[in-house]
Amino acid sequence: MPGNPRIRASDADRDKAAKLLAAHHAAGRLTAEEFRERMEAAMVARTLGDLDELLEDLPDVDLYELPDAALRRRPPRPGSSSLLPSDWLGGPGGPARFSVGTVAVGAWAVTTSALIAIWVVVAVAGGTWFPWWALFALPWIWFLARRHRE
Repeated sequence: MPGNPRIRASDADRDKAAKLLAAHHAAGRLTAEEFRERMEAAMVARTLGDLDELLEDLPDVDLYELPDAALRRRPPRPGSSSLLPSDWLGGPGGPARFSVGTVAVGAWAVTTSALIAIWVVVAVAGGTWFPWWALFALPWIWFLARRHRE
């Protein structure tokens, strides 16, 4: 438990130490007798240093446990996509959300750009100058625009 070891421990500090001791006992790092002794000592601890002494020979993080449920990624809301963290966009914490239409237009733009690049390379290499990429790009954007109006 970080902090000045001479600061008096609160009930919340004692409860946190008790929960950590219980987790280590459940993981098999403490025998029943050690757990009982340390729990009694945790409940009467006066300072953070007293609590630190009870936990000093135990690891800080159990690498074998699954992450806390609060740390797991939540699935995106229907009709949205989490692509960039919002701090990249200058917003408050949490993932950035984009509408389905924004993602669809972005996919269209990337695909159309790739098709145009291929068309330019083929045309320079002696192929046709017919803009065949438009056969894919124009109907796709027309469909997206109609869907957006509805």
